[in-house]
Order: sequence, then structure tokens, then C-alpha cells
Amino acid sequence: MLKISDVDKKSKAYNCWLNYENCSVGEYQDFCNYIKVKSTHPIINTAIEELKFGLNKLMKKEPLILNYSPKSSYIFVGTLEDLKNEKLDVQIKNEILKEDGFAVKIVKEGDTDVLAIIGQNEKGVLYGVFYLLRAICSGNSLNEIEIEDGPYNLLRIINHWDNLNGEIERGYAGQSIFFKDNKVVEDLSRVKDYARLLASIGINGVVLNNVNVHKYETELITDKFLPDVSRIADVFRLYGIKIYLSINFAAPVEIGDLPTADPLDERVKKWWKEIVENIYRYIPDFGGFLVKADSEFRPGPFTYGRNHAEGANMLAEALKPHGGLVFWRAFVYNCMVDWRDRTQDRAKAAYENFKPLDGQFMDNVVLQIKYGPMDFQIREPVSPLFGAMEKTNVALELQITQEYTGQQKDLCYLPTMWKEILDFDTYAKGKGSTVAKVVNGSLFGMKYGGIVGVSNIGDSKSWTGHPLAQANLYGFGRLAWNPLLSPKEIAEEWTKLTFGHDEQVINTIVSMLMASRDIYEKYTAPLGVGWMVNPGHHYGPNPEGYEYSHWGTYHYADYKGIGVDRTVATGTGYTAQYKEPIASMYENIETCPDELLLFFHHVPYTHKLKSGKTVIQHIYDTHFEGAEEAKGLKEKWLTLRGKIDEEIFEMVLERLEMQIKNAIEWRDVVNTYFYRKTGIRDVHNRKIYE
Repeated sequence: MLKISDVDKKSKAYNCWLNYENCSVGEYQDFCNYIKVKSTHPIINTAIEELKFGLNKLMKKEPLILNYSPKSSYIFVGTLEDLKNEKLDVQIKNEILKEDGFAVKIVKEGDTDVLAIIGQNEKGVLYGVFYLLRAICSGNSLNEIEIEDGPYNLLRIINHWDNLNGEIERGYAGQSIFFKDNKVVEDLSRVKDYARLLASIGINGVVLNNVNVHKYETELITDKFLPDVSRIADVFRLYGIKIYLSINFAAPVEIGDLPTADPLDERVKKWWKEIVENIYRYIPDFGGFLVKADSEFRPGPFTYGRNHAEGANMLAEALKPHGGLVFWRAFVYNCMVDWRDRTQDRAKAAYENFKPLDGQFMDNVVLQIKYGPMDFQIREPVSPLFGAMEKTNVALELQITQEYTGQQKDLCYLPTMWKEILDFDTYAKGKGSTVAKVVNGSLFGMKYGGIVGVSNIGDSKSWTGHPLAQANLYGFGRLAWNPLLSPKEIAEEWTKLTFGHDEQVINTIVSMLMASRDIYEKYTAPLGVGWMVNPGHHYGPNPEGYEYSHWGTYHYADYKGIGVDRTVATGTGYTAQYKEPIASMYENIETCPDELLLFFHHVPYTHKLKSGKTVIQHIYDTHFEGAEEAKGLKEKWLTLRGKIDEEIFEMVLERLEMQIKNAIEWRDVVNTYFYRKTGIRDVHNRKIYE
């Protein structure tokens, strides 16, 4: 078994939030000298290893591990089943202790006080251990420790877009920790450390490879790579994490010597069945497949005149006997659409492709839907598919990696966005039909559901390139476990765990995180217009830089006005994909939220917003404000010199200086572009480069 790394020998940024040195065991001391455990299950062993490691860091001595009750206070660790033979008076509401859930209670064994960590299953025990360590390091008192908790979402999964050559598509934190030189890496110690990080925030699934499956990655499902893929699975399994693989829909043709990949062809079905059976021989708890099909030149069932349900169900049928799932991405659109035809609308594509298929997918298919109808923009509406698929398992896809939100050079704390998405009311079954209720399956009574995040980690010292971007990975896990948490609560928790309890440090970092998304939005794309980044790498300003804009600008900016008319009355009709009253809210320019105005309406630059400003003045003002506020982030950070580990301090400072330059470039390029378009001057007579 791989042991927990000696993190003291690594960069302090490597520890992330599992930094047990910035706090003390305090009033928990009496319980922490002894740990009683009966089970030898591998995941229980992992939990004990973590608890022993954490308490050793906190107490500066290692607790004793016992299989009997000592004569003084102790920590009991076990499942509900383990509890049956104990003399502990633990009262648990079994209906609350859901799958993977846990309870932490202070109870009596005779006259002895016992801190009991009870899991619904072994994974619940592990999550309970991480909860206890988090509570201690967050400064929670013994009076606050008792809890009965469980995950809101059954599926809490990270998607890696890693390629076998070691590169990561949309990766901003170094190279892959799984692959190098078209092979699986030999040393898996870093994978083990990563599994610790994920388990500590409740993640229970990892997709290892890129959704865009290239030549070498297509073979990951074969004997050529499965022995090494199974080694990775062995590591993750100890932390209650299943692995999944992205697959190439055309694999039967490309590596199977078949003349077709038609999902209704019996030869194709047989081929996939044999492939799946072989995978499970190597990896008995294999999670299943992730599929990107018929989008951005990826192969899919459309080639054979079949629909997405037929394609997904063919794979689901092969996986079902083994308990495997198919995650089928709803990111499907015609990337070659002619934008000169203003009836064409990429935003409508996912709904149009999948709504007619609702109820046709097998029950082990999960439709993986991007949060918005476009592509992870800093501001776009929530996808109407979340209120439309009433008979289909769905998962919410978020992007932790900051493709369009600063690429981990710019600080942009994303849980503030994700919380808005989860709280969005679809009205699918009346008021209160939030996205959170849709994706966990409860609103429509579906079997599977959850939240998926595209990874932001690589082999950088801090895992995420920008040390403060660790907060996005942490926040993703915490919201996937409990979407009722607030972004500020998560930011405070992460800061304490990572940097300790200095009040100035906490207040400063939390304020930076909480302001960062608004700052980034101010100096980049205004009023929901989206894009405006350089094609290809997607970093830095380019007002006409939409990826497939070879037929003109995506946002339809001319000298008169800007925005996309998506109304039923005069535009593409996209607003009709929403339930009422959302559809009418977006349809009516008077009730459409200003932050999404240009997503739904084409307006003159002189159109007055609810703030009283014109659109053009809003563009000027926010870009000036955003650039100034980016400077303010650096000024705040500088006040923490000497209170933060020096290496981390300098790493963050370097990124904040990059952000200031980036914000100034955005300000000047965007403001100049619109000044030249409109000829309308800034009312404050600030310099706009001409």
C-alpha cells in the first residue's frame, strides 16, 4: 500500500487544504491518544491511516491503534455494521444516514467518553474521518462537532482532459499526473496524494482521459493499456473513487477491424460487449464510459443515421450487467453554422438534440449537460435542458479549469457562479424546482444524478498553477457534496485549512476570492455577451475572436448596436425553451436581467440599463473599474507578506501581476473596439486608446 507522502519535503503549496500544521488538536486532545477499530477493510485502513497521520501532525505524537476499548477516552471508527457488537449508545436516524453518509457523535461506553465516527459504509467512514480533521482544523468546538451527514449527489465526478503524451487540453497547471510519453506513469505516489485530496472533499469518481479521444487514447480500453490503467484504479479504490474512461465512438472501426460503428449493428454490439467484459476483468469496480459524440468533429451515431439515445444505449447495454454507467455529453452543436443567418443559434442546439429523446435512454445512461447553452462563459444563462429532461438521468457539468475565466493566471473564484447555477429555479414542477434538485435526481425521481467538474490540476507545485485556484477544486467538491453551502462559507473554510487562523489572513483572502469573479467579468465580456477571447488558446481579449466566426462576429456588434436577439417575437426563439415564468422574463427586455441582456437581446448602444447607464457607458465603466480592482487584489495580497509561506506568497504575487497586465489589456482593447464602432465618447473623458 502506498503510504502518505512526506509532504514536509515538498512545496507547502502541495499540501493544499490537507495542511494539518496550522492548527492544534485543542479540546479534542483527550480523545486523540487512542483509536479503536475492528474492520480491516482497505478503505477503513485508509481512513485510519489518514486519521493517524493528521492527529500526529496536530499532537506531535502518533495515536495508538487498538481493537479493544482502552480505559480512557478514545475515537471509535467503524461502519453501522461494526457498531452492532459495541457497547456504545449511539443514536442514529438511519433514514438520514444515506449512502456514503456518516455520523460523528460523542457518546458513552460506561463512564468513558467516546468520539464515534460511524459510516453508512466504508466510504462513509473515510468521509467521516476527513470531516473530523476538517472540523478540528477549522476551529470548531466539541459542542459543534456532532453531525449526521451524507452527500446530496450520488455522483461527484472529476473529468480529466489528459492525453497519453502528458499534455492536458485546457490544462493550466502543468502536465498530466497520469500519463507521459504515451504511457501510464510508473510512479503513482502523486496519484495517491491526489486521491487523498479528492476523497477529503467527497469526490467518488474520476475520468482519466480527454473527452476528445485521439489515436493512442482510443486504445486505453484494450489489453495494451488496461494492466497499467488498473494500477491507477487500485490507488483510487483505496479512497472510494471509481475510475472511468472517455471512449472513441468510432473505436470498432479504428481499432476493432469492423467496417462500421453503427450502434444498431449486432457486430458492433458484440464488439463493445467483449471490450467491456475485458475491462471488468482488470478493473472489477470500473465506473463506465464518458462519451463526446457528433460534436466538434468527433464521431458519433449521426454518421449512421442513428440518434443519441441509440448510441448511448448500445454502450449502456454492454455496461449494465457490470453496474457501469454511460455519461453522454449534451455538448452537441453544428460548429460550422453560418452566423450570417440570424435564425441559426448554437444556444438552441442541446435542447433541440436531446429534448425529443427524453425517456428513450436506458436507466444507466446519464446525460451530462454543461451549465449553460454555450461553453463555460463567465456569464451565460442556465441551460433549459435542466428543466426539460424529466425522464432522463442528468448531471451538471462545470468547468473547474479556468478556460474562459483567466486560465489560472487570473484569480477567479468560481463557486460564486456555481451556487447561482445550482439555485436557479427551472420551474419544471412549479416554484422551487432548482437545478440542484434536478441533477441529484430528486425532482423527477431519477435513479442517478450528480455534478461533474472538468479538472484544473496538473503536475505544478501547487497542483493548480495558481495556489489560490485550489479554492475552486475544493469548492467544487464541497458544493457537489452539499449545494446548500454558501460560497463565502466555503472560502472561509478553505482559507483556514490552507493558511491557518490569522484573522487578517482569513479576512483578506476571503475578500479577494469573493470579489474576484465580478472583477474578472468587469474587465472581460460585458452583459452576457460572452467570448471575445483569442481563438484557439482562449486567453486574452479579441472582440471578434469567437472560435468559429469565419462568417462574421458572433455578437453582431456594428456601429448601431450589439447583442443576439433570442426572443420568440423577433429573434431565434431560444427563450421558448424555458418554462414559464422564466421564458417571459428573458423574452421581455424590461424584465431580462441586465447581466444577461446581450445574450438575449440586440440593443442600440444608447439603450439604458436598469442602473440608468447606457450600454456603451457600462462597457467603458466596467472595464476601467475591473482593471483598477485587479490592482486592488495585488494591494490586498501585499499586506500578507510575512504571514504566508514565502514560496506561496511569491507564486500568488506573480499571478496577480500577470492579472493586472491582462486586465489593462482587456480594458484598452475592448474599450477601443467599441469606441471605434460607435464613435461615442466616455462621459468621464478617460483616455481610450484610438
